[in-house]
Amino acid sequence: MNIGVLGAGQLGRMLGLAGRPLGASFRFFDPNKDSPVADVGELIVAAYEDAAALERFADGLDVATYEFESIPLAAVEAVAKRVPVLPSVQALRVSQDRVLEKRAFQHMGIRTAPSRDVASRGDLDRAAHEIGLPAVLKTRRLGYDGKGQVVIRDENGLAGAWEKLGGVPLILEQFLEFDRELSIIAARSRDGEMLFYPLVENQHDEGILSCSVAPADVNETKTRAAREYARRIMASFDYVGVLALEMFEAGERLIANEIAPRVHNSGHWTIEGAETSQFENHVRAITGRELGATGAIGHSVMLNVLGTAPDLARIESVPGAHVHMYGKAPAPRRKIGHITVVADDPGEARERAASVRRIMAPEAVLA
Repeated sequence: MNIGVLGAGQLGRMLGLAGRPLGASFRFFDPNKDSPVADVGELIVAAYEDAAALERFADGLDVATYEFESIPLAAVEAVAKRVPVLPSVQALRVSQDRVLEKRAFQHMGIRTAPSRDVASRGDLDRAAHEIGLPAVLKTRRLGYDGKGQVVIRDENGLAGAWEKLGGVPLILEQFLEFDRELSIIAARSRDGEMLFYPLVENQHDEGILSCSVAPADVNETKTRAAREYARRIMASFDYVGVLALEMFEAGERLIANEIAPRVHNSGHWTIEGAETSQFENHVRAITGRELGATGAIGHSVMLNVLGTAPDLARIESVPGAHVHMYGKAPAPRRKIGHITVVADDPGEARERAASVRRIMAPEAVLA
């Protein structure tokens, strides 16, 4: 089975590592010649606007997928004319636009924060009046890891927020007081089978995921609600592959924030901490195989490595610690690896994770 992946970052690398034992071969497409996939498949280096390069990429593939949701839709649509692209282009289109995403959630009966479209300064003033302040002004497209958004605390902040982000389509969302952030990773096969990983509790720093704890301590009612949200989303898009849904927990409510139509950072713990990793299940789904079991094996804490590499030898000496470095050059707050710590009980997992944190440099892990 020949699989094409649009994008060639660490998610593509981990897809390749998971898929090769299943007999799959990989071809990647990315404008960056230094992408960390050299040892897991062929890499075509070209701009996403290069039609001839996209044709070379698609030639001979059985199926294609993508590893992040900011890929130009035109490139994905061009590949889809030559080979099946999974998940669907429609799922990608909705995930790229926060307004379309919110409308889709609301159509499916999924709870979201109140929001308004913003195309002008007048729109911003009206939206702030209607949904109230504080609120978060966000770009409709291309925002990730906390980028492209400004928190507006009161009316005095409206002008500055507009000055910073105005000029592109925006959305204003009510600022939520929530207890914690949760995510669910789900998988859907070509024949419609759906499986769900345990919910994960996520900690962020300035919009960047720093730590995921799995399974999260969540009651059965919220687990069922999260699975139902994910089920509706995947059924609506006739989805095939792995999907992540990020949510806010506010009291007894689960409020959907956004989806990622791909394997996701908050699912990295599944490599060691679940019966089948999210990466293997994505490959299984898009190639028409039966999905693998998604149960947790003990308890896991995943820590992102940001900026520069810590003392890996010392970290590897911590029981249950598994180091994954991506082969990426260090840069401020850049995700260059992750470490997953596993243990039989949650207390031990957290203690081992604390040991890893003490070893890691402050600029490498923020939690």
